[in-house]
Amino acid sequence: MFYTIDILGTIAFAISGVLVAMSKKMDLFGILIIGFVTAIGGGTLRDLLIGETPVNWMQDITFTYVIIASAVFAMVFKNKINYLRTSLFLFDTIGIALYTLIGIEKGINANLHPVICVALGTITASFGGVIRDVLCNEIPVIFRKEIYATACVLGGVTYFLLSELPIKNDYVFVIAGVVVIVIRLLAVKFKIALPTIYSDEKT
Repeated sequence: MFYTIDILGTIAFAISGVLVAMSKKMDLFGILIIGFVTAIGGGTLRDLLIGETPVNWMQDITFTYVIIASAVFAMVFKNKINYLRTSLFLFDTIGIALYTLIGIEKGINANLHPVICVALGTITASFGGVIRDVLCNEIPVIFRKEIYATACVLGGVTYFLLSELPIKNDYVFVIAGVVVIVIRLLAVKFKIALPTIYSDEKT
């Protein structure tokens, strides 16, 4: 199940990156690079932090094939995607949910404290998008007031709370992932945001 989640997260984030790159009118090479770094950026940083090298995608060529296939799929069917922004948001949301769980599982396997595991999950979920946005000349979503990393944190906390209950681990994974997705969707739909220190008044 862990491996399947990793593959699904890779697909979701690769497509997310490709959609952003296409919206920026990048060439084929640029599209592939953005799809690639979006899919593996957070996981690469996570593995480096816990000293797991070579990093995951370097040890398993399947991830490279999956990213390339996902990029080709998104490019071929780009005209079938009726609402680019909605599609981008959907894939990005699914991606952060899946990658949050992957990062948490990696932390657990490394015998780290639950707080650190949640942090690893958030890094795994968020930093591929950070690299994507920086390369696309955008302010990363995680650094704006949108509920993004917060959803990952709450999903991670949910995971550990449910782990204390007599619930099968598969269900814990699913419920925690759904929590991330629902929080992200509700935050965007109802424009829920974290407070900022800046005034909205023009100077």
